[in-house]
Amino acid sequence: MCGIAGVVQFGRGAQVNPEVLRRMCAAMAHRGPDDEGIYSQEGVGLGVRRLSIIDLSTGHQPISNEDGTMWIVFNGEIYNHLALRQRLISRGHRYRTHSDTETIIHLYEEYGRDCVDHLRGMFAFAIWDARRRRLFIARDRLGIKPLYYRLDHDCFLFGSEIKVILTYPGVRPEFNREILSEYLAFGYLSGQASCFSGIYKLLPGHTLELEQTGEVTIRRYWDVPFTDVEPHHAESYYVQTYRDLLEQAVDGHLMSDVPLGVFLSGGLDSSAVAAVMTKIRRSPIETFSVGYAEQTYSELPRARQVARHLKSSHHEVLISSGEFFETLPQLIWHEDKPLAWPSSVALYFVARLAREHVTVVLTGEGSDETLAGYMRYAFTLKNVAADKFYRWLAPGAIRRVFRNLISDSTLIDANMRRKLAHTFLARDSDRWDSFYFDNFFSAFQQGDQAEILTDDFSHEASATNAYRNVMEYWNHSTGDLLRRMLYTDIKTYLVELLMKQDNMSMAASVESRVPFLDHNLVEFALSIPPEFQLRGLSGKRILKRAVADLLPPSIISQRKLGFPTPWSEWLAGPRLDEVQKLILQPRSIDRGLFKRNIAERMFQEHRARSKDHSDRIWRLLNLELWFRVCIEGESRDSGLMRSDRTWLSAAV
Repeated sequence: MCGIAGVVQFGRGAQVNPEVLRRMCAAMAHRGPDDEGIYSQEGVGLGVRRLSIIDLSTGHQPISNEDGTMWIVFNGEIYNHLALRQRLISRGHRYRTHSDTETIIHLYEEYGRDCVDHLRGMFAFAIWDARRRRLFIARDRLGIKPLYYRLDHDCFLFGSEIKVILTYPGVRPEFNREILSEYLAFGYLSGQASCFSGIYKLLPGHTLELEQTGEVTIRRYWDVPFTDVEPHHAESYYVQTYRDLLEQAVDGHLMSDVPLGVFLSGGLDSSAVAAVMTKIRRSPIETFSVGYAEQTYSELPRARQVARHLKSSHHEVLISSGEFFETLPQLIWHEDKPLAWPSSVALYFVARLAREHVTVVLTGEGSDETLAGYMRYAFTLKNVAADKFYRWLAPGAIRRVFRNLISDSTLIDANMRRKLAHTFLARDSDRWDSFYFDNFFSAFQQGDQAEILTDDFSHEASATNAYRNVMEYWNHSTGDLLRRMLYTDIKTYLVELLMKQDNMSMAASVESRVPFLDHNLVEFALSIPPEFQLRGLSGKRILKRAVADLLPPSIISQRKLGFPTPWSEWLAGPRLDEVQKLILQPRSIDRGLFKRNIAERMFQEHRARSKDHSDRIWRLLNLELWFRVCIEGESRDSGLMRSDRTWLSAAV
């Protein structure tokens, strides 16, 4: 696991200053505290910070091929590199190290851009081909490892984190106004754009080739394999095959020369990974869990139950309200963007705990999006079926009356309104963006944004369309309704989850691995017929049956919690006043994004409990802190959200 960076300058006779590369790498020292490496020659520079996992003694990067005409920097792990190594040696390639990094560069020598088709793992890497004067960059199929870039007429910059690019001389952080609408809706961005103007993401499953003339070619080499699937086998076949592939994936993800553990929430996914790891290792493993003092939101009792069952060496950490708020600016700096979900904070704290004992952790991310684990999938299928009957029964005028009643009536309390708002009674099924994305993802629905945005931003929001990117994926998807929902979530929601997972674990210098997203396992999971995936409102039927012999029935059948946090409960107390003061300060309002009177009304409604604006308040708070830390350069340790209130006077 590493952080990588690079520069390609286009001018004749240009030279990359090694000190600039070192400063770029220093910005992400947390990603690689063990080692640093630099390559710089003829207008090209590559840099890396290394967290040593494989080949601790000889795996120093950058690494070259035999004659020094190709150089690579690499972030990730290649789980099939030993098999690839034997094949490449048989074809005449000579190795100087035992690292998976060297396997990639020999693979590129052998297959060129098609080298990515042979890789099984998580990766973001860059290869400088000095003979062709060409830079080749690739990102893994699902987006487990991040990669950002910036291109102008002078040079091309890339890095594992955006802050690496911002360190380059002359690059200034500037807010990308076009993303505001999508951010307000989802809390994250599902296309190539970032929150910073001119800085882009290389999308999962894509490669980028840069000629030293500045010409760029981006190619998609892998896509989620989705079509309608007929049940060609009995359910038992899918259960057994999934179990076999899961064991292979977990076994491959145990490749390491340093200690490993598991992030254990006590839910089915992480418990399954921990159970399979215990079975393979035949000895107690290290498990790590996080919780809150507010017991309603703590998964610790479930995690302890699993840990006792597996006889793991179990470790826990509790987060207080003060720690949560005080840490927000620091974690926004690590993610280079507003936090999409409060769970980022919990993830950071459990990663910091794990770092005291291990360097690598396995996690349960990816099962829900590939095995239909979220309740929203089954709920939407039933919602669609009920809507068809409702539309036949009730004329359009009556349906509109009910929708308005649910939206505006003071006779319905906030909790009941929230529940009804998810049903066909409050949704127009003629608009899929409303029926699905507004229903389960959007804090500020696209139709509501004009009310709170200033006139300038409201006009820009209507032009950019909050759902443009996600609807492109939806429209590109094929197959039945369930498969289209899974495809879209894998391309959007899951990518953000993985970004959070990577940045929060790397903030603590811990490598996180996601065996559920081994691409062979993913491709098989997506071939399972829908009738074997769902039962009632519950998903992941195949996984539940596949690990039934490894876990207690109470864990397998439990209701999904999904990393809950007491955010809503904290907003019912004095924290709401603190957050309101920060968001409504002249400094915040003067940015010209929001209308003060509408934001004030939002807080009043939330305080009166006539409407639940928890998600909207989270969006506005994180955006404001992001401006201060990432755009204006205010120290992330300056006490912006300290519980002792000193941030209020300091931030005015």
